[in-house]
Amino acid sequence: MTVINPLANALVTIYNNEVRRNKQAIIMPSSKLIINVLRVMQKEGYIGEFEYIDDGRWGKVVVQLLGRINKCGPITPRYSLKYRDMINLPQHVRTYLPSKEIGVILVSTSKGVMTHKEAARQRLGGVALGYVY
Repeated sequence: MTVINPLANALVTIYNNEVRRNKQAIIMPSSKLIINVLRVMQKEGYIGEFEYIDDGRWGKVVVQLLGRINKCGPITPRYSLKYRDMINLPQHVRTYLPSKEIGVILVSTSKGVMTHKEAARQRLGGVALGYVY
């Protein structure tokens, strides 16, 4: 089975398991980008521990869910954001979050995956990958 967008598949899998009140979600296939996005979500307190399982094919990630995610998903198409856009999000990106203070936009920068707030602190631009609140 071919997956067109593995990151979108991973975020939707997490959201669907969260809505069903499952304690864990199994994401497959996995990638370095998905692992880095999960690290940011864990750092922000949206998910618990996660573990990579090498099954000899694509790999799996088992994520412990804490019940703190109201909504998460991919941003497609992936918009490029400048440093000024990180401070005041443009309208087409702001529509993914419920308000200015709630939630984060996951951004891929030259220094790795981080939230839009952290990218603004480090004065970096990047590409919007997804959102979580």
